[in-house]
Amino acid sequence: MNKISVIIKREYITRVRKKSFIVMTLVAPLLMAALILLPTVLMTGGSSDIKRIAVVEQQTDLFRGKIRNTEGVEFVYIDNASLESLKDSIAKKKLYGALFIFPEIITTPNAIHLVSEKQPPISLISHIEQSLEKEIETQKLQAYNISNLDNILKDTRTEVSLQTMKIDETGAVKDSSTEVAMILAYISGLLMYMLVFLFGSQVMRGVIEEKTSRVVEVIISSVKPIELMLGKITGIALVGLTQFLIWVVLTATVANLASASFARQQGIESVQAMPQNIMAGSSMPAANSATIDAAAQNAFSEILGSAMNQPWALIVFAFIFYFIGGYLLYASVFAAIGSAVDNETETQQFMLPVSIPVIVALMVAIGTMQNPESPLAFWCSMIPLTSPVVMMARIPFGVPGWQIAVSMAILALTFAAFVWMAAKIYRTGILMYGKKTSWKEMWKWLRYSG
Repeated sequence: MNKISVIIKREYITRVRKKSFIVMTLVAPLLMAALILLPTVLMTGGSSDIKRIAVVEQQTDLFRGKIRNTEGVEFVYIDNASLESLKDSIAKKKLYGALFIFPEIITTPNAIHLVSEKQPPISLISHIEQSLEKEIETQKLQAYNISNLDNILKDTRTEVSLQTMKIDETGAVKDSSTEVAMILAYISGLLMYMLVFLFGSQVMRGVIEEKTSRVVEVIISSVKPIELMLGKITGIALVGLTQFLIWVVLTATVANLASASFARQQGIESVQAMPQNIMAGSSMPAANSATIDAAAQNAFSEILGSAMNQPWALIVFAFIFYFIGGYLLYASVFAAIGSAVDNETETQQFMLPVSIPVIVALMVAIGTMQNPESPLAFWCSMIPLTSPVVMMARIPFGVPGWQIAVSMAILALTFAAFVWMAAKIYRTGILMYGKKTSWKEMWKWLRYSG
């Protein structure tokens, strides 16, 4: 045991002191935030060019001016135009496309065509469809000759915002948020996927480097192969836990600073607005400004409150457990693969079968955000090869305690079995050179006694 602790200490100190560890520890939270926000920014940013779309109504004039312009799209209404006459303008980029509306649209939903050189974005299609649907509904209602129809529609238009609440095991009712749960599920599942693969592959590369440089032959003269493998795996696991805990502290600090800054800014704006409202002698602008500020502050408070009501103790404990379990399971496989090859190029034939379960787990975890109680999500949170990622995606939505306990027990038994099998392969492969290894050969090593 003393020899294992020496190996653990060596692996831990060597890797923690590396510049790459320090840089990744500080930069990774920013990369994670960018990974979450960048798709939204790219989708909403788009091009600064205005898309001009010609709107042509065939034998009707019911929808002129009813499709409103948006930030990046301008609708130009043209009379008596055909596709042939507009093709040249579309080809020369004067028009993004031409929208043809036929009279049958009142009864036939697909009696509308958008012709363009490029595939239009889904947001543009939805905007056109919703605009026309609303106008058709209004025209159908007007056919009933209802007086003051516009005022009636304006008065009856209502928005509903569903507030969700959860009852915990003690019977206490707390505010919750599906959006916050989805964000936590996404971050937890993706982070687990990245950490297990990142640190597991580090074990494999470390084993290959020591084997290639023949350093392992010197080390093996002092320690047993199983002790070397366990020390290396455990040392890198501690590096991963250290990095995770630093990320938790940094994230909590940033969240607290952001919350305090937002509250302070709201207070300053409210104080600055009071004298101006008094001098203006009108209470209407003040009421509107106060209403907007209060709405923004309430929205932020609701999100923050829902986030604070999450079972953070369970989430952190489960993350640490599933990281250790999933890491030990996959790291043992990576260590076995590293010991069986002479260079990193030869690992390609072994990586695909190992990678598939983790990739499937990430795909299921993304689907779990839509239906966390589905049979697929349940079974993948029990299967040890996928449970570290999928269970972390389910926990923010609420998982019965017995399911978490069973999943953890299965994972613990499985990684113990994997470590035992990997140790037998590692013992034989670490000192074997110049031979092309296959799955069949590794299976033979598993059956060696002694």
